[in-house]
This record gives sequence, C-alpha cells and structure tokens, in this order.
Amino acid sequence: MRFDEQQATIYMKRALELAGRAAGWTSPNPLVGAVIVKEGQIIGEGYHHRAGQPHAEVEALRAAGVAAKGSTIFVTLEPCNHFGRTPPCSHALVDAGVETVYYATRDPNQKASGGHQYLVDAGIDVIEGVCRDEARELNRFFFHAMKTKRPYVIAKYAASLDGKIATHTGDSQWITGPDARLRGHQLRQAADAILVGAGTVIADDPSLTVRLPEIEPCHPLRVVLDSHGRIPLTAKIFQPDLAGETVVATTAQFSLEREAVLNKQGVAVWRLPNDANGRVSLPDLLDRLGADRKQSLMVEGGGAIHGAFLDAGLIDEVWAFLAPVVIGGRDAFGPIGGVGPARLADALRLDHTRLEQVGSDWLIRGRVTGVDQ
Repeated sequence: MRFDEQQATIYMKRALELAGRAAGWTSPNPLVGAVIVKEGQIIGEGYHHRAGQPHAEVEALRAAGVAAKGSTIFVTLEPCNHFGRTPPCSHALVDAGVETVYYATRDPNQKASGGHQYLVDAGIDVIEGVCRDEARELNRFFFHAMKTKRPYVIAKYAASLDGKIATHTGDSQWITGPDARLRGHQLRQAADAILVGAGTVIADDPSLTVRLPEIEPCHPLRVVLDSHGRIPLTAKIFQPDLAGETVVATTAQFSLEREAVLNKQGVAVWRLPNDANGRVSLPDLLDRLGADRKQSLMVEGGGAIHGAFLDAGLIDEVWAFLAPVVIGGRDAFGPIGGVGPARLADALRLDHTRLEQVGSDWLIRGRVTGVDQ
C-alpha cells in the first residue's frame, strides 16, 4: 500500500529516530531503523542494535509476526541483499509477504546493495527517497568511509566569545557548562575514535571516555599523537583499568623501551610515517584508522592539533561550543592554530550549519563546504 508524502514522512522519521538509538554501536555497519504499517497502524518496529546482530527489518518483522503479510515497511536504508553475518533482509521481506517497501536512500556498499532490484523482481512495490537527506545525514560517517576509505573527521572545541579555549596560564576547565559537556559526550558516543595531542594529555590528563546518564557507554578508540614520547606513563589514558582502548600514534623516533611498557599496560603503539616537521603524518593516520574500519574521528585538539588538521585540509565537520564568557589576553590559547590560509577567500567555510542552545552555551555546527553527506 502506498501512502501520501506526509504520511510516508511521518513513518520514515519514526524509523530514523529508532535508528539513531544505536549511535556508536553499529560501526562498521550503518544505523538503520524500520517501521511496519498495516491498515493505518504500526504493527512492528525495529532497529539494528549492534554489528553482527539482526538487522532492523528482521527486528520489525519479528515484532509484526504473521501480520506482516500484505503490510508496508519503512526502512532508512535500502534492504541488504547479501549473506554476511546475517541473511539478506530483502529475502526476509519477500518471505514475510510484505507488499510495499519504502526506503530512504541506496546502500553504497556494493557487497550489500541490490535489495531494490531483488524486491522489484519479486513483485514488491518499492519507493525510494523519502527523507533521503535526513537518512544520509544520520549515516554521514558510513557514507564518507565507504567513499574515501577514511574516517569522517569532526573538529570539536569549546571556546569563549572572544575565541579562547584557555587563559594565558593554560587554565581551561571549564569554559562551557554541564549541558554543553553532556552534548560533547553524546558526540563521543557516536564516534568510532577520539584524538588529542600530547600537549592536551600533559595539561589536562583526560580519560576521554563516554559519560552519559542512563545510556550504556560505547567508548571510542582513544588516539593520542605523541611523536617524541612526552606523555607520562602515569597518564589516565594509559592505565589498564580504564574502559575502552588507547592507541599512541607516533613515528620511528619513539623508543622501543617505552613502547614495551605501554604494550604491557594494554596500549597499542602505531608507528607511522612522519611529515616534513617530524610529526605524525595525518593522512597516513587516517589511512590506518580507515584500514581499522573506523568510520569517524572526533578531534578534540587543542589548537595545534586542530590547526594541523585544518592546514592539511582534513576536517569534514566542525562542532564549536561557545560560552557567554570573555577571557581576553593576547597570550591566551585559541581553538585553531597552525599556519592558516593567506587569503580570507581560502578560509574554511561551513554549510548546512545549525545553531543550538545548550544550557547557557551555544553550539554552532556545520559541514565543511564541499564535503558530501
């Protein structure tokens, strides 16, 4: 059964909301939600909870039971058509007797795609494109990684109104309030990896874990840039009892003795090519993360690291939290360092921008102009 655009949008948005509940848990698979409707009533819902577990369509079909025959399903991604860790969802829909399939966007994974044609060949009415932009936004990490074989990079920072992330003495905790910090943890939950430099670890000794109330945390891989082994071995991120995994990204200059100690503490060491300045080559780091099937990287800085990613043209999205506070000081620290462009015309531009009030602070976020969803 086909629905008018307004009705179809309502059901697809419900499927998108379900899909988003698994943020952080499904990688390297996409976030997918499904809603089954019959005679104007939702008779089954589901979403993909974790990689290796049943897909959204199967969850929804199980909830609907035999009533799925003759129904309409709304799913946020083209039903898969391959045998992986789970059977093809396209086959399950045909076997259940589903009459109509709405899906938001095609699956870019060539191994999994083909569900559309399989369903059509089986005599099912298939409609593509409802809430397409929203579905691609939800899975922008997945789509980017499938296309580039590298993680989608988000530069995230908190700053004062005058663009400072710390005072001239380095004091930075806390510029923003608890609501903004909670929002930052939601982004951590969604990201596959989080990156900081040695300077941030030395100054703040962060744990870089996810701390969200009433949500099972999915801790991102902690990646620390430390080309010369400056971080104390007593740092929180190096302790064996800390939840999640830590990687030190470094160069050939890193001592073997230090690497052995870190390995005993459960910390991996990645020796990567260095750039012209003797620091870790960021493109090579992204290639390594992509090979490790990491689809998203949250860069928390500070300014030197953000500047390095900016100069290398490797930022895909920016999350800037702005607090209603003025720090001042010509020697105070800014959120973005590096060389920067010589001309304003070459400055990093954002589109698809959003402004969100978070407690007493503001979040401005947007994709770098030219970056596809």
